[in-house]
Amino acid sequence: LYSAYLYTGMAAYAASLSLNGVANWFKIQTKEEIEHATKFMHYITEQGGKIVLKAIDAPDQKFTSVAGLFEETLKHEKVVTASIQSLVALAKKDGDVATEIFLQWYVTEQVEEEANPTEILQKLAIGGKTGSSLLILDGILGQRK
Repeated sequence: LYSAYLYTGMAAYAASLSLNGVANWFKIQTKEEIEHATKFMHYITEQGGKIVLKAIDAPDQKFTSVAGLFEETLKHEKVVTASIQSLVALAKKDGDVATEIFLQWYVTEQVEEEANPTEILQKLAIGGKTGSSLLILDGILGQRK
């Protein structure tokens, strides 16, 4: 849910720059993160666990560029990947095959979660981080559904 909170702030920053395609990309990212959290909560409940929601720390909102948004996204997704890999290792250690299998979906998903901002950053590096290249990328990101 922290990821959704972070991406909501990024969408708001992009919208403040009238980069509605970039904002769209982050809004969809927010929805995905909520779905991922919901899937986790459903699994925990199915396994007899109890969901206890706590306060979500406010993410840093000091954004200065579109490239910075995607650099922060990649950095954040790498932290998420490491967390998921730790959960997989713990499930293996505990012999919890059901949880290990459940987590495999997230392992695969994280490959995409890191690949997407990496690709966008590569495009920004090739085309430039401002000007017409950024506007073209904004249009492309606005097509994400």
